[in-house]
Formats: sequence, structure tokens, C-alpha cells
Amino acid sequence: MKTNAARLLDSLGIAYRTREYEVDPNDLSAETAAAKLGMPADQVFKTLVVRGDRKGVALAVTPGNTELDLKGLAKLSGDRKVDLVPLAQVQALTGYIRGGVTALAGKKDYQVYLDETAILWDVISVSAGVRGTQILIAPVDYARVTKATLGEISKPK
Repeated sequence: MKTNAARLLDSLGIAYRTREYEVDPNDLSAETAAAKLGMPADQVFKTLVVRGDRKGVALAVTPGNTELDLKGLAKLSGDRKVDLVPLAQVQALTGYIRGGVTALAGKKDYQVYLDETAILWDVISVSAGVRGTQILIAPVDYARVTKATLGEISKPK
């Protein structure tokens, strides 16, 4: 199954692979996805929807075994304060449901902030835009396509 994210990468001639896994609707964590994919959790990145007090809605992409550093993201984005967007607003803002949010081919092009640890990997895993499907892509290609700003935006759980 081709997702909009995969179609976007195809149209740009960017190399990637997809991997599927069985979804448990009661556990949509990136750590669980990583285990099912047989990958380290810090190589599987989750996409979080945030809102800054100055810059508005953005996407923060962090390793699956970390939590978002809201202060670090605020500093990087130029906001005084950043908060996670309530789950009830995520689909309306992105076009994606929880567990399937991606910065690729969303409803709107939001500013993307990618945790700097992504560049430590040859390949990272991000959601393909649906639950149960991941895109494996070189972090430099992902950053280029999403126009991501790299920085220190995660901290240990």
C-alpha cells in the first residue's frame, strides 16, 4: 500500500523502504513499534504536534525512547513556550491520526524540528502516515524533504 508520504518520496526520487508491523491500538508507542520492527528505539522516530506561543503549530520529531524537551524546542524555534497540541486537535491539523502522524505529505507544511541524534544513524524509521507502516529513510534525505531544523529537542524518559 502506497501512502501519501511514500508517493511524495517517489515523486522526489528519494530512496526509502517501508516496513509493516501489527498494530495494537492500546499501545501506539514508538518503543513498541521499534520492538516489533526489530530496531533500537532510538532509531525509530516519533512525530509530535506542538504549538508555540510565537510561531504556532510545528512538528517535533524525536527518538522513540525519549521525551520531548519543551524548553529545548522553544529555544530552537524562537518561541518563549511550546506545548503539545491536545490529541483531539491532531487529526484536524495534520490529516493524520495518532500513531500515524508524519511530517511527510501532511495536510499543511508545518515547520519541522528534528532531534539532532537522527544524523547518528544511516537510516531512521518514521511513520508512513498510517498506523503499522514505517518509512526507513536516510536522515539527511528526511531533513531535506521536510526542511527540518536539527537541534537538541529530546531528553531521556
